[in-house]
Amino acid sequence: MLGIKRLGLLAALVLVGVAPAAAAQAAAQPSEQDTQYLQAVHQVNLYEIAAGELAQEKGQNQQVKELGQQFVTDHTELDQSVQDLAGQLNVELPSEPTTDQQTALDQLNNASGEEFDRLWVTQGLAGHVQAIQATQTEISQGTEPQVVQLAQTALPVLQAHYDALVMLAEELGIPVPETSPSGTPSPGGTVPAPGATTPTPGETFTEEAPVPGGTVTETPVPQQS
Repeated sequence: MLGIKRLGLLAALVLVGVAPAAAAQAAAQPSEQDTQYLQAVHQVNLYEIAAGELAQEKGQNQQVKELGQQFVTDHTELDQSVQDLAGQLNVELPSEPTTDQQTALDQLNNASGEEFDRLWVTQGLAGHVQAIQATQTEISQGTEPQVVQLAQTALPVLQAHYDALVMLAEELGIPVPETSPSGTPSPGGTVPAPGATTPTPGETFTEEAPVPGGTVTETPVPQQS
């Protein structure tokens, strides 16, 4: 009887020790929104790192070169966090940018001089608007706390990049996507196509550029002077 009681106690202790771990694992189940965001932001990072490296190599404008270097640093750091979290949550990440992002990179590879600078800024503006919109969607609709926290960390980085691109675009005379009065790309706002032959990084240009992980539904607030 004593042996049986000890066995029963041992089994109870084992169950007590396993239960919290099992509960934690069960709780760490990202929603479809969380999963799509991790995958989308990872591909954004892959594109921005590659585009940033091209900017350092081919940019004619010194600010394009410097901004490209900053993008590589920031998106590399952000992507490390994305990969670490995806590993913890068992989310499989794409191994390369989307088809549209790769097409955009090919266009950058084929451009040079002032044409490259304008194309790089145009693509960067459209891509960051979409990345910011997707991040705002994750913050408001995500269910996995760690993914939401990552989005909250990423948002100011993406916004800083966008603001820097806006300033550079104004210097180069490049149209800027509509924003809210605060300067933040409007959630659900449209992203004007930079040109009929220039795809938005991450999506194919349509009348309204779709947001990775979110649906465009709201009307953008016109930019105020």
